[in-house]
Amino acid sequence: MDLEFQKYSTLPKYAFQNRYEEFEEAKHLSKEQKDEHYPFDKMEEECGVFGLHSTETQDTFSLSQFGLFALQHRGQEACGIAVGNNGKILSVKDEGLVLDVFKSIEEPEKFMGSTVIGHTRYTTAGDKKKYNFQPFFAKNEYDQIILSIAHNGNLTNAKQLRKELEDEGVVFRATSDTEVILRLIQKNLDLGLRGAIKATMEKIEGAYSVVGITRNKFFAFRDFNGIRPLVLGAIDENTFVVASESCALDGVGAQYVRDILPGEIVYTSDNEKGLQSYLVKDDCVNKICAFEYIYFARPDSTLEGINVHEVREKSGMKIWEQAPVDADIVIGVPDSGVPAAIGFSKASGIPFRPVLIKNRYIGRSFIIPSQEMREHFVNLKLNPIVSEMKDKRVVIIDDSIVRGTTSKRLVKILKNAGVKEIHFRSVSPPIIAPCFLGIDTPTKDDLISANMNKEELRKYLDVDSLEFLSVDNLINILGSPNHCFGCFTEKYPVKNPDELAFVDQGD
Repeated sequence: MDLEFQKYSTLPKYAFQNRYEEFEEAKHLSKEQKDEHYPFDKMEEECGVFGLHSTETQDTFSLSQFGLFALQHRGQEACGIAVGNNGKILSVKDEGLVLDVFKSIEEPEKFMGSTVIGHTRYTTAGDKKKYNFQPFFAKNEYDQIILSIAHNGNLTNAKQLRKELEDEGVVFRATSDTEVILRLIQKNLDLGLRGAIKATMEKIEGAYSVVGITRNKFFAFRDFNGIRPLVLGAIDENTFVVASESCALDGVGAQYVRDILPGEIVYTSDNEKGLQSYLVKDDCVNKICAFEYIYFARPDSTLEGINVHEVREKSGMKIWEQAPVDADIVIGVPDSGVPAAIGFSKASGIPFRPVLIKNRYIGRSFIIPSQEMREHFVNLKLNPIVSEMKDKRVVIIDDSIVRGTTSKRLVKILKNAGVKEIHFRSVSPPIIAPCFLGIDTPTKDDLISANMNKEELRKYLDVDSLEFLSVDNLINILGSPNHCFGCFTEKYPVKNPDELAFVDQGD
């Protein structure tokens, strides 16, 4: 199953270059109650994973901290690491931001080793129980950790697999589908590490990017559709890094090598030097989530050879071609809408003005008890420079419209600032279906584009014009139809289960 690996002249040759050189809990609430408890309506990413392996002892405490900090945008509720050193695995995890959790570790020297995995977590509303924090680990009969994994994604058959394992006597300690992956690998370790992972991948379904360690080995693998991202880098010929995004490679001084392939396992072995590669299936088609480029990934990341910032800027240029309008200024909803606004400005000649000021110190977990206070809160998060907007025709560029509540309040803020006309442009297609592959999205009843046509939504937002980037134009920008567009089309790379296996999709 050898694949030709693209050679990078600035990198040494490695052994692996021989191969491809909050809503789930609140379903019972009314729409008004959801507006009260969840004042923002962005789709929320699930988590970020990070892994590093070296043939020599490294400052894994600092390197994992840097890598996870670079992935902080993918999850802010909790984080953790598991470090391997001299045949032992030590793990720590806690609620909070990366820097706060690492600051609380009293003896950093204990977390120095040759290999480490880490996880930064976004949880669905209310499910912040510590037993669901990652990395997960399995112990032997001597209470020693023998296996640890961190997972980004969501399994669609986890409920069924969990029941099968429980019927066999396996005891589960958490509610996350990540533990299903852990227990399946643990169950099959007599097949060898690669065999255990292969057997697990052949059983689980859905989206998953996984990093893991045993007491003397490192591994990572990705689902057969490559829905969630996973990239590979190298610090030197002895030290390899795997992460959800390339920005984490930059954060630890690693050079991007390539993306882990759909259906691929990379792993270390007792019998072979370096990092090895094995394809469980060699006919996989990469269908990475399109929303990674629209919103989730950091703009300085590159996924599947495509720079995220360039995609966002091109989307702004494309929506100008699709729906031109006469206006005085273009503004982008910070932060993900700004590159698209710059692209719109370049294509149209309408000046871009960064006149929406974002308070960067507001977290996600606010519960606002009254309508009056919710209105104040939106102004606290985004506030306009009135002198730059008064009596102007304004184009608002946003990455997406999910439930519409924040967009509507933003329009009201601009109208109160004296804006003459408002033209709203979304650089994603209408979101008409929820994601069951690892993204926290509302139910279909709460997705405003699933319940209103464009004209109805324009009136609801109270704007002069409204346009969404078309799916065809998004495909054109990405350069291929081989992505997951399920939230725009209701056509998914994997079968949509009738009922999700777990409330917790934050893994």
